[in-house]
Parts: sequence; C-alpha cells; structure tokens
Amino acid sequence: MTPAELADVVLSAAHAVFSERGLDRSALPETTAVERPRNPDHGDYASTLALQLSKKVGVPPRELAAGLAEQLGRAPGIKSVEIAGPGFLNIRLDAAAAGQLARVIVEAGDGYGRSDRLAGEKINLEFVSANPTGPVHIGGVRWAAVGDALSRLLRATGADVGTEYYFNDAGSQIDRFARSLLAAAKGEPAPEDGYGGAYIAEIAEAVRGIRPDVLELTDDAAQEVFRVEGVALMFAEIKSSLQAFGVEFDTYFNEKDLHDRGELDLALNRLREQGHLYESEGATWLRTTDFGDDKDRVLRKSNGEWTYFAADCAYYLDKRERGFERVVIMLGADHHGYIGRMKAMAACFGDDPERNLEILIGQLVNLVRDGAPVRMSKRAGTVVTLEDLVDAIGVDASRYALARYSSDSPIDIDVELWTRATRDNPVYYVQYVAARTAGVARNAAEVGLTRGAADDFQPELLSHDKENELLKALAEFPAVVATAAELREPHRVARYLEESVAASYHRFYDNCRVLPQGDEEVTDLHRARLWLNDATRTVIANGLRLLGVSAPERM
Repeated sequence: MTPAELADVVLSAAHAVFSERGLDRSALPETTAVERPRNPDHGDYASTLALQLSKKVGVPPRELAAGLAEQLGRAPGIKSVEIAGPGFLNIRLDAAAAGQLARVIVEAGDGYGRSDRLAGEKINLEFVSANPTGPVHIGGVRWAAVGDALSRLLRATGADVGTEYYFNDAGSQIDRFARSLLAAAKGEPAPEDGYGGAYIAEIAEAVRGIRPDVLELTDDAAQEVFRVEGVALMFAEIKSSLQAFGVEFDTYFNEKDLHDRGELDLALNRLREQGHLYESEGATWLRTTDFGDDKDRVLRKSNGEWTYFAADCAYYLDKRERGFERVVIMLGADHHGYIGRMKAMAACFGDDPERNLEILIGQLVNLVRDGAPVRMSKRAGTVVTLEDLVDAIGVDASRYALARYSSDSPIDIDVELWTRATRDNPVYYVQYVAARTAGVARNAAEVGLTRGAADDFQPELLSHDKENELLKALAEFPAVVATAAELREPHRVARYLEESVAASYHRFYDNCRVLPQGDEEVTDLHRARLWLNDATRTVIANGLRLLGVSAPERM
C-alpha cells in the first residue's frame, strides 16, 4: 500500500463516519495526506484529519479520531490504529500491505514517482542564458544543473515545460567582444573594457580561418566580421559544452530577433495601451513604480536607442504570446535587483506577477582545492568554467553537487571530497547503492534466484524492521518528487536519495540476506527480498535520472 492509497483509505473512512453521524460532508476535503512519524515507534504513518475537521463539524477531535480509528481498523491491510495526543491517528500496516509496495515499484519501473500534480500548467523555464562572450562560468553551470533537474521534475509531475536559453547577441557587450577579437587578431592588447583569456585568441584565429582576408578590411568592417563569426563560434562552443554536460534546450532564443522582428515596438505599444508609458526628457518611460518598483524604467532613450529592459519586456511578452502561462526565469546572485522591476513589468502588461512570473536567484559557487578556492581558469583567464569543474570532478559529481544544495545558499565544491571513492562523497554514496542493487540482481541470476511471477510474490514475508524501514523510505518517493517540483527545489531529491533510500538500503543489506549462501536452497523469502532489492534500484535510478546523474550497474 502506497502513502497515497492509504490517504484514500483514511478519506473513505471519514466519509463513512460522517454518513453514520449525519455530519456535514461538505466539510470533507477532496484529498488528504498521511505522513511518516518522526518516531517509528508511533507507527508507520500518521493522519491529522480528525484535528483538521473537528472545529468545522463541532465534534471533539479525539471523539472524531475514535470514529475514524474504528473504521480504519476494518480496512484491509491496516494492522492497527492508535489515537495519540489531541486526536492524531497513528496507523500501522500489516506486513503484506507494506511489502506489496515492492511489486508496485518494480512493475511501474520508470513511471514510479511520476504524477499529474502539475498537469495543465504550461511553463517556460529559462536558465543559464550566458552571454556569448566567453565560456560558461561556474555560476552559470549551477543553473545548468539545477535548471535541467527542475525541468525534469516539472515534467515528471505532469507540467508542459518548454526550456529556453536566451542568447544575448545584441548590445554593447557584443561590441566589446568583437573589439577584443580584432585586437587579438592584430596581436594587440585587449581593449580596456574588453575580454581577456586564451579563448579570445583561439576564436580570433578561428575567425581568420573562416575569413582569411579579415585583417585587410577596414577596422569597422573587420569588427563586424569578428562580431558575426566570433559570436557564432562562441555560442557553438557554449552549446556543445552544455550538451556534453547533459543539458539541451527546447528553444535557443536570439535577442537580435526581438529587434529584427519589431517585437520591441510591439511591447511598447502594448504597454502604451495599458496606460503605463510616459515621455520625459525625450525618453520613453515605463511607470513601474505603480506596481512597487523603486523607480520608473526607461525603455527607449532620448537618442532612440533601446534599453536592455525594453528587450526584457519584449521577451516576456513573446513568451506569453507563445501560450506559456507561467514564465520562470533563473538568474545569478547579482540579479536580486531585477525581481522588483520584472514583477512590476508583468503587472504593467496586465498579468498577475505572482501567478505569471517567477524569478529564482542562485547564489555563488566556489571550486575548492587543498582548502583554498580555485580562482582562475587557465583558458578563460578570470573565471572557473564548466570545463574546469568537469575536468576536476566529472559530470555526474558536478551535476549532483550543484543540485544537492538549496540554490539560495552559496556552496563550496571541494575537489578532494567529490572525487573520493568513499561514503562521505554524497554522489558516490548514492551511486554505490545503484551499483550494489544491480550487483545483487546479477549474483541472484547466477545462483538461480529470480523474483518469479508477480502473483507468487509473498509480501508478508518482508516483516523485518529493516525491510519495513526501507519500504517506507521507497514509499516517500512520489511525494518527494511532487514537493521538489512545486517548491522548485531539486535538492530535496538528492537529500532524500542519500538520507532515506541509500541509508535504509545499507541497513537492510547488512541485516537481511538477499542471496542464499553455500548449499542453502532458494526460498520465498529470498525472492521477496529480491523484489525489494530491485524496487530500491528502481527508485535510485529514477531519482538520479531526475538530477541528470547516471545510475551505474558497476563501480
């Protein structure tokens, strides 16, 4: 019996009690939930439904709890129900009902943990969006790992998700990039406001390979060649490095298209129709202070040039016009100031900024070696890049380490820790369970132990305390996935895999032999434990997949 199934049984019992006592059934919720008690001695699951309903129907909570307990005691699969405190229900399942979960998980396979909790939501998820003026730095890598994991979680809970990379190929930073490439091609120092690092010389040389005549052109013409070709080469490198990291986007959106297609004018007109534009000192302003911003924002300067914020407005409108009901934007630690203006901008378009726009801010990441921060990339010159991180600890460890912590907390990634083949390395600890469960299955086949037909499975044999503990840990997975998706917190999956599944499996493995030893005959208990072993493998693999991390069969 899964927690969701037990919650349905509790709700059915409540309906029965309300009918018997003539209570107002409209007070009953459409759904309820059960939780694992902090103290296992209190039972397998707990319900607070009696406490929630007592005031609504004018019945003392313990009296209502007593009626629920009596009804639940008649339900198949429930061993006992106890009333605690002011009206808590502590529920124990019988071994057969608890053990049945192993078969449910194995038969569900990749589908275990998926739900329709967010079905009907159409979400645009934008993350990374690094300027194409250099390799992806470690801050952007954090959003690559977290954003990709979040997209997987949202899809696993039924949302219609479109992932997007906003390609900033317009503006002054691109001009500085082009000037830097031209200077490198000429063998000159980088401009004072330009970009340094070996990658600039590499790209300049690649552009010269494409256009051997580029230095024969005027500086303005040569700079345009370096702008067009250099940006294309840099973005191809960014895209390739992200793909190697396991991150691909549904849409790569060019900022330049907003200008070329007239979408900035469209956004301006839409905001004017809403009555939130005004002219002052020759510039066009958006009155964002009407919606809580600290100052109004210029959209078009007095010289006719568009501001970056005008492009932000046009891009947001473009997403909404494409049918996305919720726009989620993941920004770096230095973008806190964007929240107020972006929320106000959504309100100026007539949207609900709390419903239609969501902005997530990620904190800083440091790569640490020998106790000291790694501060410089050999190639990029000033930053630690995606390639530096992967070279140091690998793709799996990088993705797991970046997704393991709440994104609003700064983190240090210790190279020694994350490359260690020991249990204190979190990704190794979890992947070791993936490999061990696969190894148990291989060894079982070698000695002729198979799970057998599902109808022959005897779940009541899984009665050991450590078996029950592991079953309860596996049962939590769907709720963990749903909560992580709703709260935008992939780290919940990583911590669950470590602290609940991996920890419980190790205790199960140490106390409950799955394989027969020596000349021992294969028994139904061995088969039942193999079901539980394989269910654990399923949950570990499904959880790691949500984080974009592999579940190895051997280590």
